Amino acid sequence: MSGNDLLDRIDAYAQAIRERRPLTPDEVKELDAYFRIDMTYTSNALEGNSLTLSETKVLLEDGITVGGKPIRDCYEATGHARAYDYMLETARGGPLQFREEDILRLHALFYGGIDPEHAGHYREGQVFITGTEYVPPTAEEVPGQMAELVEKLNQKKDTLHPVVLAAYAHRRLVDIHPFQDGNGRTARLLMNLILVNKGLHPTRPAPRLYHGAPAGPAAYPAQRRCLCQAHL
Repeated sequence: MSGNDLLDRIDAYAQAIRERRPLTPDEVKELDAYFRIDMTYTSNALEGNSLTLSETKVLLEDGITVGGKPIRDCYEATGHARAYDYMLETARGGPLQFREEDILRLHALFYGGIDPEHAGHYREGQVFITGTEYVPPTAEEVPGQMAELVEKLNQKKDTLHPVVLAAYAHRRLVDIHPFQDGNGRTARLLMNLILVNKGLHPTRPAPRLYHGAPAGPAAYPAQRRCLCQAHL
C-alpha cells in the first residue's frame, strides 16, 4: 500500500467517525477515561514498565499501588496520566500553535515524580541508545534543533496531512532525544496532541510487538519513513 493510499484509508475512517458525532457528554467521559488508562499502560509498557493494564487502571482510578512492583513504575503511570490530561486539554484548546514550552511541560508532568531535577529540562550531556548504532546530537545542539523542530511544525501544520505531521513530530523528537529520559513517551504525547487537535483518533503502540525493537531512525519501518519523507 502506498503512502497516499494509506492516508486515503485514514481519511475514510475519520469521516465515518465524524458522521457519528456529536457524542453525549457521558460517552466522551467514558472514552477519555478508557484512552487515558490504555495510553498510559501501552506507552509505559513499551519502555519496560512492569504494570499490567489492570494494575494501571487500579492505580489511576483508585490510587492503589501493587505490592512487589517498583515504585518507579507507579510514578511513571501517574506521571504519564497527568501528562496525558495536559495533552488532551491542549489539543482541545483551539487551533494549535506549537511551542517548546508545551513539549517541556509534557515531559515535566510525566517525569517530575521520577527525577525532578531533570524533568522539563533539556539534557546537559550525551546520551546513547542501547541496541542501535544511532547517536543522538550533542547536548549543545539540542536547543537549536528543538527550536528548528517547533518552527517547522508551525510552518507545516496547515499544509501537511495531520498523520504525516504527527509522524514527523514523533520521529524528529526521538531523533533529537532532547531529554535525559522519557523521550519516547514525550514523543508519543506530542504525536497524539496533533492527532486529537485535528479531530483524529489517538494512537498507541502495541507493546508485545515492539519489545526489543531498535531505537532511533532504525526503529521506523521503511513505509513509515517514506511517508514522512515524501511529504516534507
